[in-house]
Amino acid sequence: MNRNGYQQSLDYLYGLEKFGMIFGLTKAEGILDAVGNPHSEIQAIHIGGTNGKGSTAAMMASILQKEGYRVGLYTSPHLLRFTERIKVNGRQIEKEEVADLTEWMKKKVEAAGVAPPFTFFDFTTAMAFLYFKQKMVDLAILEVGLGGRLDSTNVIDPLLSIITNIGKDHEDILGKGILRVAREKAGIIKEGRPLITAATQPRVLRLFSKMCRERKAPYFRVGKEFRYVPGGEGSFNYEGLHRKLWDLSLNLRGSHQRVNATTALGAMEILDDLGYRVSNEAMAEGLKEVDWPGRLEMVCSSPQVLLDGAHNPEGALSLKESLKKEFQYDHLVLLVGIMKDKDVHAILHSLSPLADRIILTRPGIDRAASPALLRKALGQNGKKAEVIEDFKKAIDRGLSLTGEGDMLCITGSLYTVGEARSYFLPRGGL
Repeated sequence: MNRNGYQQSLDYLYGLEKFGMIFGLTKAEGILDAVGNPHSEIQAIHIGGTNGKGSTAAMMASILQKEGYRVGLYTSPHLLRFTERIKVNGRQIEKEEVADLTEWMKKKVEAAGVAPPFTFFDFTTAMAFLYFKQKMVDLAILEVGLGGRLDSTNVIDPLLSIITNIGKDHEDILGKGILRVAREKAGIIKEGRPLITAATQPRVLRLFSKMCRERKAPYFRVGKEFRYVPGGEGSFNYEGLHRKLWDLSLNLRGSHQRVNATTALGAMEILDDLGYRVSNEAMAEGLKEVDWPGRLEMVCSSPQVLLDGAHNPEGALSLKESLKKEFQYDHLVLLVGIMKDKDVHAILHSLSPLADRIILTRPGIDRAASPALLRKALGQNGKKAEVIEDFKKAIDRGLSLTGEGDMLCITGSLYTVGEARSYFLPRGGL
């Protein structure tokens, strides 16, 4: 299959985005039925939550690979190229495989009479299940796209469900208020299947506990059954149901990643109880070697250039704490691009006071907020901001403002981070 075949596949897949978000499982189930219901033959771990889903999924995949399992990983969105979304043992699906699967699936779907509208995510989720079945994975780790109850991934009956945390994101879609958001995300809790959560709000925890009792699902909490204690020089100790691990090191920056790591380690204990052996050595080595780009990722050292996909208030607060406590710099230049459906005010309120200079821009996606809107949201901090619409020129300007001891932090969205990575680490796109 030549490159044109792959490009034609992407044109078809991205063309489905014109239908927007269509919530419900009917279309996803129709597509899956047309291609043989591959999801029914896969053993999966299902991960939802507001922040930390991808990092937790990456840690789990790294650990399970160290143990010798063949592991599928399905995440979204991608940073540079579509193929990042579907991986087996860390290897991205090949472009030729995307083209072949898309063409075969289209024919099956049309023959079955499953007519549009269905979404990009409906189709690509089915593609991931089919690919994992073909590659005969032992376990698949699936990240929820949006919400949980009506997300395309929720067709699965998993071994284990995880809800990392709950924050006020996508309220325009999931409902206003923390409990409505939590109720949608709790839709991934399945009858008799264990749930692990790192949520902390008492009202949310009561809701999860109630739903687990109703569904006879074993219920585990980070901070209770699974705990961590900071150690020296960035290490931490883990205490779980049956295991204690000391002096663990994590190949991801940020204290919040220890919570994600504890969630992942707790999941390994549950899997072990379910018959999937995971050794202490694999747990430790998997965390030490995990790779998850775009989250507190340093792509240049002189000057320091830090990329972080903080795209909601909770993510911005985590970035703020990391900038204050974990990095050293003389001056901070903040380069920001945010999607217009996000809480722009809250994100900027957290981050802008730390910056000496602010550059407001937009990545090349229709959902991006205009820099003028961002400037208005800055209020008084707008005095230290400048608008540069062109993204690459914005990065050039940011670099021109940073000296050897300074930091340029590029943030506000994973789309922003993805374009920045292609600037600093060019390796082809799509």
